[in-house]
Amino acid sequence: MASIINNLVRKAPELVRSAIPLGPTSFIRSIGGLSNAVSVPKIQHPAPNFEGMATVGDEFKLIRLNDFKGKYLILFFYPLDFTFVCPTELIAIEALYDRFQSLNTSVVGISIDSHYTHLAWMNTSREKGGLGKLRYPLLSDINKNIARDYNVLLEKDGVALRGSFLIDPKGILRVMTVNDLNVGRNIEEFVRIVEALQFSEEHGEVCPANWTKGGPTIRPDPKGAQQYFTTVNK
Repeated sequence: MASIINNLVRKAPELVRSAIPLGPTSFIRSIGGLSNAVSVPKIQHPAPNFEGMATVGDEFKLIRLNDFKGKYLILFFYPLDFTFVCPTELIAIEALYDRFQSLNTSVVGISIDSHYTHLAWMNTSREKGGLGKLRYPLLSDINKNIARDYNVLLEKDGVALRGSFLIDPKGILRVMTVNDLNVGRNIEEFVRIVEALQFSEEHGEVCPANWTKGGPTIRPDPKGAQQYFTTVNK
């Protein structure tokens, strides 16, 4: 917070000069843009904290990042309930729920809809574009603060891009990807990435392109790397 205030103090004259011809609304947007620039999430840094009301089964529950300490967490932003690509992604996650659980990995879906709308969507059948029952939470970001903190909010449209954030058991951000609104994600890829991270951390080896569980890995030293390259390029 102190860094944000200091930046505002330094930038205030410039912001005022640029905003005066356009009115107070533009000035507020300029300040908002500066705040966003300060809080961009970074790989290998602590994930931005979050807290909000979620729909969990048929109940409403307050959840926060700290609830998932000791587990991997996929924070899965999507634009809106009752849309078109979004249910295909969330249902695909549900289909892989047991695999995520076996990897000590939780998933939280999140959009700018209310927790009431989440519940209504989950109570709508899949044949009618609904979700049916889910075994993981859908978090409400109705004030859009979490999407801003994770730098995926489209301010003009008021919805989040398809941002995916993998947070490790220590709360460190390890993977982030962002898709545009019209392209759904490959959920199997998240399983692969979690398996690769866990293998690398356990064995001290690194995972090459297109690695899948059981495939060859690389010892990160010249001799180990040469053994890998010799083996796979025969």
